Amino acid sequence: MTSAAHPRMKREDKTVEAMIRMHCGDRHGGGADLCDECEALLDYARQRLGKCPFQENKTACARCPVHCYRPDMREEVRAVMRYAGPRMLYRHPVLAVLHLLDGLRRSPR
Repeated sequence: MTSAAHPRMKREDKTVEAMIRMHCGDRHGGGADLCDECEALLDYARQRLGKCPFQENKTACARCPVHCYRPDMREEVRAVMRYAGPRMLYRHPVLAVLHLLDGLRRSPR
């Protein structure tokens, strides 16, 4: 993510990273570092986030009309979100609430 990114996009990046780190640490036994698979997933998510056509006007990816992720990667991200989503309220409450509010945004056209 570039330093010129909109604050909304920076927060989205932090949220995705927090979820992937939580998933990796709990499921793959990683310490401070991500396993290779999760590192690749984070890199891919950041690449797709950087190319999002809606940028700061985006809703949560699950509600977006454009599917930026390849089907296999989309399924991996879904697995991460299913695991990390409920736990975000305890470990990262501010990011979790803001992500929930982002999900209430109208889908961009």
